[in-house]
Amino acid sequence: MKKLLASFLATSTLLFAVGFAQPALAADEAAKPEATATVVAQAAAPAAEAPAATAPAAAAAAAPAAPSAAPAAAPVPNKGDTAWMMTATVLVILMTIPGLALFYGGLVRSKNMLSILMQVFMIFSLITVLWAIYGYSLAFTTGGSFIGSFDRLFLKGINLESMAATFSKGVVIPEYVFVAFQATFAAITCGLIVGAFAERIKFSAVLLFIVLWFTFSYLPIAHMVWFWAGPDAYTDAAAAEAATATAGWLFQKGALDFAGGTVVHINAAVAGLVGAYVIGKRVGYGKESMAPHSLTMTMIGASLLWVGWFGFNAGSAYESTAAAGLALVNTILATSAATLSWSFGEWMGKGKPSMLGAASGAVAGLVAVTPGAGFVGPMGALVIGLLAGIVCLWGVNGLKRMLGADDSLDVFGVHGVGGILGALLTGVFAAPSLGGTGIYDYVANKVAEDYSIAGQVWIQFEGVLVTALWSGVVAFIAFKLVDLIVGLRVPEEEEREGLDISSHGESAYHM
Repeated sequence: MKKLLASFLATSTLLFAVGFAQPALAADEAAKPEATATVVAQAAAPAAEAPAATAPAAAAAAAPAAPSAAPAAAPVPNKGDTAWMMTATVLVILMTIPGLALFYGGLVRSKNMLSILMQVFMIFSLITVLWAIYGYSLAFTTGGSFIGSFDRLFLKGINLESMAATFSKGVVIPEYVFVAFQATFAAITCGLIVGAFAERIKFSAVLLFIVLWFTFSYLPIAHMVWFWAGPDAYTDAAAAEAATATAGWLFQKGALDFAGGTVVHINAAVAGLVGAYVIGKRVGYGKESMAPHSLTMTMIGASLLWVGWFGFNAGSAYESTAAAGLALVNTILATSAATLSWSFGEWMGKGKPSMLGAASGAVAGLVAVTPGAGFVGPMGALVIGLLAGIVCLWGVNGLKRMLGADDSLDVFGVHGVGGILGALLTGVFAAPSLGGTGIYDYVANKVAEDYSIAGQVWIQFEGVLVTALWSGVVAFIAFKLVDLIVGLRVPEEEEREGLDISSHGESAYHM
């Protein structure tokens, strides 16, 4: 533990001293829109464009024209939007604790139940603290194309008057609410990773790895995909060009990711797969039974994930609008379709449909619809879900055998494969000709007419590739550093005894 604390302090010191240092904004940054309305684009679009799923551009707090000498009134947040975003934040917390924790807990053996619960619980707590200290600042402030700045370090400059932009001109939400909402995304992303190497990793190694990966993978990817100056900056072509130049690198390219296909699922899945390779297979893998100890717990966890996912997807509209309604409908349809296709596929292949298969199919559908939740039409979401169930079923069977890794809880087979599929199909079904919303042009204040399916799919592929490579490299280096500092794996006798007793001194069940 002393080594862990020392390494944590050393990592933090290095980060603040030399990591990601960016030029500070001018001293009067509080008066600038990008300083008081730090925003994320839940869908990147080509220069001067943004998603059509958002509400039409409109002036907030419309009032009679004021004399030219009087300054324009600052936008005031709508209580309904604020209430919805607070609710969505709580729903995403529900996804993680207890949703993800119980889903994973039921899938491991009984001797490791508490260890996985503890890992998810502690990761959530750790990441929310780091988010407030430096994570939010690096992800969602103006800096470079790959990372933000330290202008919001320790949430500096945020107060009751600070507002964050949405996807409608002149419409804002309190920045505190935005900070909390995005914190939950970071936390669940980091929690997803541990399922890939469950039942054999040291608890200290988990925490140290998460600090490194969160800092050097999650934050840059979130900034690259989601950060932009907000719709109010897009007043004319010149202003739009200048605003887009300050956005994240993948946003500038036009990558669409409504709620986290690349930032959350692919990012986490690749890190988990790398961990499964580096840490190695569980003792007895392929020779001893490693069946889930409680599918009841897994079903409860999957159900909580599904309910919480409405906050995840519909909340990513940032407003209580038709866009949120579209994301909600798509989340229901894609998840239901994937549950059916996975179950029927398993029924045909193995002769019996399983509860594990149904729960896994539901999560696959949730993952796949995430990047396009607010962009594709309902029928597009239905197709995405149907395909996700079958493709992810192959991912946890055929692909897993091909990869040869002991991905304990099939993180890559579901979140990686489902995330990639959903990201690519978003480029297809976001097309207006297929019922999608298209791309909204904030300069012209209308949907752009020149949507190209092939062009958008290529941009989506670039986003997938960059995310996978970035996360894979960072994860590999982080795992190697952790192995040098505290070691990655528990001794064989502790693994056989179970991590509940050997790592935490307690048992989930007393027989």
